[in-house]
Amino acid sequence: MAKTESTMMPLGTSAPAFSLPDTVSGNVKSYADVKSHKGTVVMFICNHCPYVIHVQEKVVELADKFQAKGIGFVAISSNDVDNYPDDSPELMKVHAENYRFSFPYLYDESQDIAKAYQAACTPDFYVFDSEDKCVYRGRMDGSTPGNGVPVTGEDLHQALANLLEDLPVDTEQHPSMGCNIKWRN
Repeated sequence: MAKTESTMMPLGTSAPAFSLPDTVSGNVKSYADVKSHKGTVVMFICNHCPYVIHVQEKVVELADKFQAKGIGFVAISSNDVDNYPDDSPELMKVHAENYRFSFPYLYDESQDIAKAYQAACTPDFYVFDSEDKCVYRGRMDGSTPGNGVPVTGEDLHQALANLLEDLPVDTEQHPSMGCNIKWRN
């Protein structure tokens, strides 16, 4: 596990389009399918990363809360499953069902979408506004495994709350930290 920080896509960047298989439904989902007119969260996660596991329940809680308010959510895994079979699409489906994901969990086999989003680690969070422009990227909160900081989701929560209230999202944002995306050689 190589601890890696997110690269922090420039604010204002348009959401890169994608069309990827949903490991739960078996259907292909695009950005247009998951986006909302109020805002959209795109997150890069995986099954085995201890940083993702550490926040996974809070991610689901935040998704449930903000989907009910009209925010779209999607999770994407881009890891190399040949070298990291715990992240296979079959096990992604099991993971999503075990945690009761209310959002699609997509598989980026080519890793092109992770590259388009400049994703570097898991978890890595991106929030896009009603015009599909990036208004937030980075961490969910300051908690990481073993640092003693409670998992609250406060950074992501505040960005989403501001977005819903048509308030500016604070541009002082912190990179996410987690396992590096497992790139193919």
